[in-house]
Amino acid sequence: MSILESTISPGSAAYHANRDGMLGLIDRMRALEERTRAASAAAKDRFHKRGQLLPRERVALVLDPGAPFVELSTLAGYMFDVPDATKSVPGGGVIAGIGFVSGIRCMVSASDSGIDAGALQPYGLDKTLRVQELALENKLPYVQLVESAGANLLRYRVEDFVRGGNIFRNLARLSAAGLPVVTVTHGSSTAGGAYQTGLSDYIVMVRGRTRAFLAGPPLLKAATGEIATEEELGGAEMHTQVSGLGDYLAEDDRDALRIAREIMAALEWERPGRTASEFKPPRYDQGELLGIMPMDHKRSVDMKQVIARIVDDSDFTEMAPNYGPATVCGHARIEGQAIGIITNNGPLDPAGANKATHFIQACCQTRTPILYLNNTTGYMVGKAYEEAGMIKHGSKMIQAVTSATVPQITIYCGASFGAGNYGMCGRGFHPRFCFSWPNAKTAVMGGEQAAETMAIVTEAAAARRGKPVEKEKLDAMKAQIIGVFDGQMDVFSTSARVLDDGVIDPRDTRAVLSEVLAICREGDARTPQRMQFSVARP
Repeated sequence: MSILESTISPGSAAYHANRDGMLGLIDRMRALEERTRAASAAAKDRFHKRGQLLPRERVALVLDPGAPFVELSTLAGYMFDVPDATKSVPGGGVIAGIGFVSGIRCMVSASDSGIDAGALQPYGLDKTLRVQELALENKLPYVQLVESAGANLLRYRVEDFVRGGNIFRNLARLSAAGLPVVTVTHGSSTAGGAYQTGLSDYIVMVRGRTRAFLAGPPLLKAATGEIATEEELGGAEMHTQVSGLGDYLAEDDRDALRIAREIMAALEWERPGRTASEFKPPRYDQGELLGIMPMDHKRSVDMKQVIARIVDDSDFTEMAPNYGPATVCGHARIEGQAIGIITNNGPLDPAGANKATHFIQACCQTRTPILYLNNTTGYMVGKAYEEAGMIKHGSKMIQAVTSATVPQITIYCGASFGAGNYGMCGRGFHPRFCFSWPNAKTAVMGGEQAAETMAIVTEAAAARRGKPVEKEKLDAMKAQIIGVFDGQMDVFSTSARVLDDGVIDPRDTRAVLSEVLAICREGDARTPQRMQFSVARP
């Protein structure tokens, strides 16, 4: 056993400053999530008056009560719907996450139809494509609760129309991979969105509420002159009795969700056991994670103190601790599940990159998933490091990350700058899951570095022309650059752009990792032959 010793001082001023800063960021994140819930819940009277459930009520009823649910990308689209931080409603118009339906672990996606009738909000497309990608990668059945007015024509962009086709392509890919797509169409599923229903394996429709057609009455009349009601064109009764699009006719939302759960219950599908394995919790309070990370990414952190609070028994077997010591690599377990961990106590140097490459390859040899805890300002630069082969060793590390044959999970805990983001399996390298802590920063470099770099370049260019640079203009340029960089590097900006799978409270890290490790393990164990399924119709 290699038990990590705690070296933090919970009574120190630095600890309390870190903790207060982290709690402030968590409060900001939770307030934004609550704003989205409140905006959707504001439609409660309207929904209940017509006999419908709110979107989050639907999600709650389709999921197994008391079972874990990992909600994804709650900040998607923040500040892109309206550029006012006090009015923006994040979430992308989609509620999505991984949970259990009738004992089967599924990806669940629901139109947040309490907001703008379920029309996709900015970055809602990116969020939907990402959750579909996660379902495919982890071999998860896909349950979607559809009620959407479709695209907002006042915000039409041709690129969204073209890229939007990927939603339907992915539904076909899920089905072709043997992953059942179960859809409850609670309301409108119009135009291209009709294929969201049509490309499903099991389709539940609600009497008097479901509407699925390629052209609604206004467009139909404009295009052909034909006059028809919504019910005649695409109502639940027509589709379950005449067209054959619908497989099940439900009386209301509750009945539809009951049928969806019965469909899942009838699938011949492996249901993961929930029996508790024997493991010891960390020896130190997970609440202390709040006070470890400084708000200033330039301050050093011992990331072993983070590891000590998320792994079983705080037991961490470190590999080559004296070689490239700023790069920490080692083995541990999380709720009994083996994992390799790579993290940073400083920039990546040639020795550290070389060690990480070796460790990644060793984890692949033993089929051990890898966790990257990002906290680096990047790869070292300078004459000595270039001569030591920084490019070569950094490239080998990036190659190892790219070629890894095991699930890779990334958490942005602090800084993730420059090519260090790539070497530490940043979002561009397709980790199986990618989460952020509220204090994380992601950028090609720090804003001050970028500003100083451009100032040097500008001064050198002016000198070649024989003209001086006005200090006021140089200062204004530097301030502008710092503003641009600082305005895009925090999690409220990166998560809004779906550059992670969501922001998590550091205290939830161990619980989230336990769930996603189980998801990865179950998905990788599931083969196409074992993904055969049958269903008895309710």
